[in-house]
Amino acid sequence: MSERLAPKNNRRDFMKVAGAASALSAFAVPHVHAEEKEIGTIQVALVGCGGRGSGAAADALNVPNARTKLVAMADVFEHRLTGSHQSLDRNFQGNKEKVDVPKDRQYVGFEAYKQAMDALNPGDVVILATPLAFRWVHYTYAIDRGLNVFMEKPVIADGPSAKRMIALAELADQKNIKSAVGLMVRHCRGRQELHERIQNGEIGDIICMRAYRMHGPVASAFSTRKPDDKTEVMYQIERFHSFLWASGGCFSDFYIHQIDETSWMKNSWPVKAQALGGRHYRGDFIDQNFDTYAVEYTYDDGSKLFFDGRTMLGCRNDMSSVVHGSKGSAIVSTSGHTPGKVRTFSGQKQSRRDVTWAFPQPEENPYQLEWNDFIDAIVNDQPYNEVHRGVQASLVTSMGRMAAHTGQEITYEQMLNCEQEFAPDVDKMTEDGPAPVMSDENGRYPVPEPGKNRDVEYAV
Repeated sequence: MSERLAPKNNRRDFMKVAGAASALSAFAVPHVHAEEKEIGTIQVALVGCGGRGSGAAADALNVPNARTKLVAMADVFEHRLTGSHQSLDRNFQGNKEKVDVPKDRQYVGFEAYKQAMDALNPGDVVILATPLAFRWVHYTYAIDRGLNVFMEKPVIADGPSAKRMIALAELADQKNIKSAVGLMVRHCRGRQELHERIQNGEIGDIICMRAYRMHGPVASAFSTRKPDDKTEVMYQIERFHSFLWASGGCFSDFYIHQIDETSWMKNSWPVKAQALGGRHYRGDFIDQNFDTYAVEYTYDDGSKLFFDGRTMLGCRNDMSSVVHGSKGSAIVSTSGHTPGKVRTFSGQKQSRRDVTWAFPQPEENPYQLEWNDFIDAIVNDQPYNEVHRGVQASLVTSMGRMAAHTGQEITYEQMLNCEQEFAPDVDKMTEDGPAPVMSDENGRYPVPEPGKNRDVEYAV
């Protein structure tokens, strides 16, 4: 089941400075205490005040030739909200009207997302940057409130959530709500031109692609033993990369970009995946991740994407994507997401003397470009919904993860229709639990066991 991709369709540096149908109306609440917005001003609320959300808010406020203003913030952790607010306030000292979030519009708790969205008017923008398990819950409420939505990737980690999000995206279209997904590379002007050149046959037919994301451990992806002063739910949300229910693990959260950008160049989604992966020397880490992954994705014409992921110290680092065609090759990502420094080559060695085209440097930042494009669609009332594609990219990524975790070949249809839902009652979650997954008597959480659990990623 391959799906055609649209040829066109970008934040993190900021923080360095400091059942589907029933779900659609599940959170209908009347509008309360919304202020009258200034003419021409788009108000913004931030739900999820970690690094990604804070960076996205900064990009929203930096859109040129647009009046955007942050007016509400929400998080389940007060310290995250406070730190984010202080950083944003500091970042916009020269333009103080951009950040207007007094204490009475700083909301903390599991219902805080509703309060933050209720501070907006229909047509304003909410940023959804919490762990992905909450995405469908918050998207439901945003649609009911008539708000345009920017959501971080990935958008789902399992089949039931995928179907729910697809239904919500269709409802958003019916209500003319604009929805953006943080796969910012799609908005990179260099990658857009590279995509066009590949589709026009510059490197011939794509034979295979390679993508890598290999680096050291990321703190939030590796859990140590839970401290006594935290509830299980709050501990798992804070360490969301460690738990499949909250993030899809490091595979979904980290690797989706490379898988998405190469599939975009192919103009198709993989139809199946087989994979290897393992836990080598985890020490005191008690998360649910493997530390190495190697996936072979197959497209409907038989061509392949080989993806390698690793989070281990002392090893070779690489974060790049490459396309090989019958008449040449191309670099999609050089080292990280930006700058891409995309270029095409006459052969496969990719030496400097074989370069046939390179996008001019310096490049515009795709994290900012995705917001420029999103706000432009809102201002000019153009159709704009990236959720369908975001679900597909998230499903394909999950397909590779599940192949590694079960030791089986997994097809797109199997991933979409797999009944394992990691957090079925996430809309009812409270600080005191219960948590979607629990540790054993030794404080360790269930981990994937390839071959043992053939139909699900882990057995509880």
